[in-house]
Amino acid sequence: MRRRVFSAAPRDRAAGPADIGTGLFAGLVASGLTILGAGCQEGNQYVPPPPPVVQVAQPVERAVTRYFELTGNTRAFAAVDLEARIQGYLTGIAYTDGATVSRGTPLFSIQRDTYDAQLQQAQGALAAQEAAKTNSQSDYQRQATLGRSEYASQARVEDSKSRLDQAIAGVTQAQANLKLAQINLGYTQILAPFDGIVTHHLVDVGALVGVGGPTKLASIVQIDPLYVSFNVSEQQVLQVKQALAAAGHTLGDLARIPVAIGLQTEEGYPHTGHLDYLAPQVDPATGTLLARGRLANPDHRLVPGLFVRVQIPVGTAEKALLVRDDAIGTGQQGPYLLVVGADDTVAQRPVTLGPREGRERVVEAGLQAGDWVVTEGLQRAIPGIKVAPVRNPPQASAAEATPPVQAASQR
Repeated sequence: MRRRVFSAAPRDRAAGPADIGTGLFAGLVASGLTILGAGCQEGNQYVPPPPPVVQVAQPVERAVTRYFELTGNTRAFAAVDLEARIQGYLTGIAYTDGATVSRGTPLFSIQRDTYDAQLQQAQGALAAQEAAKTNSQSDYQRQATLGRSEYASQARVEDSKSRLDQAIAGVTQAQANLKLAQINLGYTQILAPFDGIVTHHLVDVGALVGVGGPTKLASIVQIDPLYVSFNVSEQQVLQVKQALAAAGHTLGDLARIPVAIGLQTEEGYPHTGHLDYLAPQVDPATGTLLARGRLANPDHRLVPGLFVRVQIPVGTAEKALLVRDDAIGTGQQGPYLLVVGADDTVAQRPVTLGPREGRERVVEAGLQAGDWVVTEGLQRAIPGIKVAPVRNPPQASAAEATPPVQAASQR
């Protein structure tokens, strides 16, 4: 077999147009790579971004009253059933259902003529007994005089004295019957026992009432003032006693303890009063004591049976620290604050929270008066990084301009 051998072109061969183009392209590529390499070497240095800007403020320090927040129910100051205590036909209803009446206002009337006749009969019986008493007394005086002169026997004197005693007893009985007749006649008209609101009537005019026992006609409820009942734990009672002792008072000065309540649809505790009653012993089944507050209710905005929030002051913290409530975060370990240190590094600080005061929250532990708390830019304040803090003055003026809402709900 014949082997074919390829050899390179002679070096002295003249370069053609294709060879010239290829050389120019290779030179341009080499030059570009050199320039790119130089450019990459100059821009490879890392420039860190500027620290994030956050706003910080120190906590506000001021006196704060501590409260217990409880739940309770409103109760009427007085509530009774209006009943027919005598038998007869209902002859009149003198009020409009739901009307507000004063004490002594006539409400119902019952058939009167029968009880008028019984009163007259009792008056006649009393007059007859008094006449018999007068006659017996005269006879006794006459027989006693004759007996002293020995013109009458001792037996006749004693008989006369016995008849006088019977006449005196008859007068006493007649007086009692007259009083009963007067009382029964008074029962024919039912009056309001106190100021209050009368419910709808349960019996119509013409109905026979009082048969076999009292008949309920309606109810009357007094809601001004109004009671609010709630339960307090043994520990809370001890704290209240300590607060009273610190002020030089005892549990006998219950009226000195203010009580405020708020409805479920209201902000804060707009209705105020004072503590009225505290049970003398702890219920062993629940470990609580029954307490009762008394509140003025002139506009009748509150009615008995409402579920209300109750607030009782338990003491005052003279130098409490407050921060904005929206600056508080919550994690798996509980509430915390983001604090900027002296080197502008963010640290996460676990805290113990107290009552809320308007838009601020009391911090009971975990914070110092000189700490700078992140209030704006919380998303950019990551624990462990440096920030550019903008230090704002304490919000004392804002706290004073906005009256604090008395609330003690915890997070």
